[in-house]
Amino acid sequence: MQLSLHADYSLRVLLYLGTHPDQVVTTRDISDAYGISKHHLVRVAQTLGEHGYVELIPGRSGGLRLAMDPAAIRLGDVVRRTEPHLRLVECFDVATNTCPIIDQCGLRHQLHKAVEAFVASLNEQTLGDLLSARRRAQFSEVFIRTQELFRSGREAAATQAPRRKRRLRSQPEPS
Repeated sequence: MQLSLHADYSLRVLLYLGTHPDQVVTTRDISDAYGISKHHLVRVAQTLGEHGYVELIPGRSGGLRLAMDPAAIRLGDVVRRTEPHLRLVECFDVATNTCPIIDQCGLRHQLHKAVEAFVASLNEQTLGDLLSARRRAQFSEVFIRTQELFRSGREAAATQAPRRKRRLRSQPEPS
């Protein structure tokens, strides 16, 4: 079983926000901290906002922050709400199932129990459990180093990019 990037990034966003309590952070900050796509994070942030985990602050100085106490955010609930499907096998989805042995096979029931046990195990932990003072400090150090790395890389790429001359409308097109 492998979580989708959407569920994985959702957990990462919550960890980042939990490390920056009471702060409004941008998706660019989170993107730089993990080295992942800012555009993908925008959709993740929307999903987390729809489920009440984060508050989305619009506008130029906007961003996002935790909307709940980290101790109230159960990891299994986050995975269940952000994972597009927890179907391990085709027969989990009755609408698209084509397996001819569905009525005779006992595997579907056992796999469903395994998924429920997986989510229940995750629900034994909250975001708050993962954010001890020591661990927050460790996360912060890693985030700062990674952000500096990605930001310096972006700056270097911007200075090395070829500069194009602006062509005035009155200038003829080159042949």
